[in-house]
Amino acid sequence: MSATAAATASVAPIAPTAPADLLTVPAAALPPLAPPAPPAPLLDFNLWLQALGQPGVWVELALLAGCVALALTLVWALRRGFKPDQYTSIWFGRSLINGVLFPALLLALAYGARAVLATQQDLVVFKVAIPVLLALAAIRLGVKVLQVAFKDAAWLRPIERTISWAAWLAVLLWLSGLLPLVLHELDQITWQLGGTTLSVRNLIEGTLSAAVVLIVALWVSAAIEARLLRKAVGEDLSLRKAGANALRALLMFVGLLVALSSVGIDLTALSVLGGAVGVGIGFGLQRLAANYVSGFVILTERSMRIGDMIRIDNFEGRVTDIKARFTVIRNLGGRESIVPNEMLLTNRVENLSLADHRVWQSTVVGVVYGSDVELVSRLLCEAALAQSRVLRDPPPVALLSAFAADGLEFTLGYWIADPENGPLGLRSMINRAILAGFLEHGVEIATPARVLPAVGAGAPVEAAQPPARRL
Repeated sequence: MSATAAATASVAPIAPTAPADLLTVPAAALPPLAPPAPPAPLLDFNLWLQALGQPGVWVELALLAGCVALALTLVWALRRGFKPDQYTSIWFGRSLINGVLFPALLLALAYGARAVLATQQDLVVFKVAIPVLLALAAIRLGVKVLQVAFKDAAWLRPIERTISWAAWLAVLLWLSGLLPLVLHELDQITWQLGGTTLSVRNLIEGTLSAAVVLIVALWVSAAIEARLLRKAVGEDLSLRKAGANALRALLMFVGLLVALSSVGIDLTALSVLGGAVGVGIGFGLQRLAANYVSGFVILTERSMRIGDMIRIDNFEGRVTDIKARFTVIRNLGGRESIVPNEMLLTNRVENLSLADHRVWQSTVVGVVYGSDVELVSRLLCEAALAQSRVLRDPPPVALLSAFAADGLEFTLGYWIADPENGPLGLRSMINRAILAGFLEHGVEIATPARVLPAVGAGAPVEAAQPPARRL
């Protein structure tokens, strides 16, 4: 046998093996699946202290301080350039750091500085500063939007505190490393709602998403309303107010739908809710719906505008604001009345300045019989024209209105163009001017005479009265 043959014979044949995908293992032999591992535990604060002792930390602190100074400078320059209204502006506030612009600029500058510095060294300070600045921007955005959208609301202060506490609590949990642990535990608390399984984590995340969507909708509507109402007066103001109210209602409706979708609620189920709301409007909510519809009717047909002087139910004042549900009327004494819009359509309303802002007023004075009528009329007109608020066109008119029992009664009528400033002060100034003119020209003011019956006598005796004073 040759060597080649011997070598060939010495090689043992290899048995064929089955492919790996054809191997079957009994299910009972497989180990049970382990539950998902929980997140990493709390971070070690000693590592943070060691990291803060590195020399590069001072570079980060100096860079962060430069970002703060640059953000303050930019906000100051923009504030001087635009001169915004601190009560209606979302970007600016009563101070440099009170608006949304400062934390937003500081956050953007910090992100840029972190991106540049991350290529040079390991970061420590910016890992803490970025979440803090993000929470500060979120707090200022939520608070300013609510302040502009719902001015002087009683529930606004508790909501602002809730937003602040929630944001700072989230930052504290993230920095301490507890946030993954808390979210993991909240995800384990579940319950069955129909065919959907909900957890506390899903509920919290959906609520936050809904809040963000509604805040953005309020922000956009407030910005559009401020732009529409800027420099608008008269009829244009009422029409733009109607458009702003309709746009806000539309944005809030769309935001509510998006918020419900983010929570996980099926919008097709709202058809039943819509039917229930329709029935509620037909029975219990019809007055509320009537007020809203009346508000849009008043604003669109412009039968009553902001700034008009009106009288309703013996209450007279100037229309200061027209809301979707009610109208605010401020009288000349400073009191405000909130009138439902339905009353303005169903009741009789006197609009004193619908076609003309001029208002006619009058004062009455009596003089003794025998006085010079022409002189009295001239003195009355001169007393009215001496006041700057009295219009020259049409001019004031003095009329002999009645032959009273005690003397001649004159009525002085005059027109003014600023009824919102009140009639009493002007009438007092005119009466004082009339009194001074009568004293100067010797005109006597009529004094009443009284006749009293004498007790035990057969005829009444005229009561003693002082003689008429000659002025």
